[in-house]
Formats: sequence, C-alpha cells, structure tokens
Amino acid sequence: MVGYDPGAQGAALSPEEAALSGSAAGMVTRALISPLDVLKIRFQLQIERVSSKRPEGKYQGLFQAARCIYSEEGLSAFWKGHVPAQLLSICFGAVQFASFEFLTEVVHKSTLYDSQTAGVHFMCGGVSACSATVVCQPLDILRTRFAAQGETRVYRNLRHAVSTMWRSEGVLTFYRGLSPTLLAVFPYAGLQFFFYNVFKKLLTPPPKSGNAGGLLGSLLCGSGAGMISKTITYPFDLFKKRLQVGGFEAARAHFGQVRRYRGLVDCMAQIAKEEGVRGFFKGLSPSLVKAALSTGFIFFWYEVFLNAMRNLKERRRTNGFTKDLEGR
Repeated sequence: MVGYDPGAQGAALSPEEAALSGSAAGMVTRALISPLDVLKIRFQLQIERVSSKRPEGKYQGLFQAARCIYSEEGLSAFWKGHVPAQLLSICFGAVQFASFEFLTEVVHKSTLYDSQTAGVHFMCGGVSACSATVVCQPLDILRTRFAAQGETRVYRNLRHAVSTMWRSEGVLTFYRGLSPTLLAVFPYAGLQFFFYNVFKKLLTPPPKSGNAGGLLGSLLCGSGAGMISKTITYPFDLFKKRLQVGGFEAARAHFGQVRRYRGLVDCMAQIAKEEGVRGFFKGLSPSLVKAALSTGFIFFWYEVFLNAMRNLKERRRTNGFTKDLEGR
C-alpha cells in the first residue's frame, strides 16, 4: 500500500528508497505517455475554438491532431521536450513520494489519525505535490516550451533554452504560472491519493502485496483516480500552460492566434470572453487518456519498485539472520 504502513514495519523503507522508487516510476511512465502530453499541450495553447463542425483552429480532434503533427513534424515530434520532461518526472516523482511517505509517517506517529485513511492521503498527497512543484517548476516550464515548438525552433537544446530565457526574460520566467499550478496541484494530487486509497480498499479480497492481481489493481485504481482528479482540476492546468508560454509567441504562431496575459485573473477572463466555457476544457480528451495512463502507471510502477526493494531487504535480513545462526 502507498504511504506509511504500520503493519509493514519489518520492511519499512527509508525516504531515500521511496525517492528512488518514485523517480524510477516517473521515468518509466514519462517515456510511455509523452505523445499524449504533447497533444494535450498543443490543444491547451490553441486560442481558436475546437469544433469538427466549424473548424477554426489547426487542431480539431485527438486523431486529427496526431495525424497533423506526424505529417508536418515527424514521429519524433511526439517526444519534443522529452529531456526536460524526463528530468521533471524523475525529480517530481522523487520529491513527491519521499515527501508523501515521510508526511504519512509523521501524521501516524504524531497525531491520532491512521496513516492509511483517505483523508490523510488527501492532505499529505496535496502537500507533497506542492513541495515537488516548487522544486521542479523550472523543468515544467522548459518541458512546456519545447512541446509548444512546431516547425519553427526557438531553442536548439536544453542548455540553449535555459541561457536564452535567462537573458531575455529573467530568472522569474522559470516560475511563470506557479500560482495556478499550486492552486491546481494540491487538490489534483490530493484527490489522486484520496481516490487511489478508496479504490484500493474497495478491492475484495485485498490484494496481497507484490502479486499480479495486486499490481493490476494498482493500475486500475490509479487510472480511475487520475481521470476523476484531472476532470475536477483541469481548468487550472490550462491556465498554467497559457501563462508558461508568455513571451514565446513567435514559436506558437504556427498553429493559430496568440494572446498575452497579465496574470491568472486576466487569463481566465480572456478565455471566458473569447473562447467560452468550453475553452476552459480544451485538450481534456487527451488529458483524460493521459491522466488514466500516467496515474495508473505511476502507482503501478511505484508499487513494483517498492515491492522489489522490500523483497530485497527482506532477503538480506533473512540471509543475515541465517548466517548469524550458522555462526553460532
């Protein structure tokens, strides 16, 4: 089970081991879902309305957008920004899961609350994600900028992007969109951990740790938790992406109109006025697919790596105990 489990103290993991499992899970998951992330970002940054009946923007649907990107930019376009995205996933996974394991342990030992309740997972999940967001926000900015590049390349590589942004826009540009990100990430991550906890407990009988059924349950529970939490918090993700590419208009013009926003409130007002309520949910379809896969995979792989580490520690402990007996 994700989070501090008092019933598994014999194989308890250190924060470092939780960080390693989280970063490994993030790395594997990112490689698998990168194309959906690129599609989602393209839809989020498109100002024109998305409509197959009255096409205005360049991208009108999930499959149409995929064909368009493939024909114009090639297969590699679906992994644009993959290096900063991988760094983001590795960093975010390490900080988030290490913080989550630490916070649930502190709550269990310092308060009257059980660490395995859904409410505790909501609060600890939200706080741990906010911590990871503050640490990893510059990488998220870089990932978004690279994914937004079309045929016109503004940045040649990661080093060039960092130096160009630093010189032309200043250090604060690496934290563009942080306010809506934090507003969105707390409930989003909190709901992920909340619903994952609820769904896992609904499985009957409870899956045994490390077995195939248990891992499949982790994948299904994570997918359901990801879709629900993404739908509830999606508009904030869109606001974040629009703000992150401010000052990046030249590379965005290839797929439609561009806008400048003075801040979060101005961004919300302009979208509501020009794009309507549906504008707040542009890119929701690929986002839901991505959320189902990414959240399902992140919990799946996290539990895979956790189980592997627990089993390794248990074998070492058993072997050490056996050698000790033989020595006597």
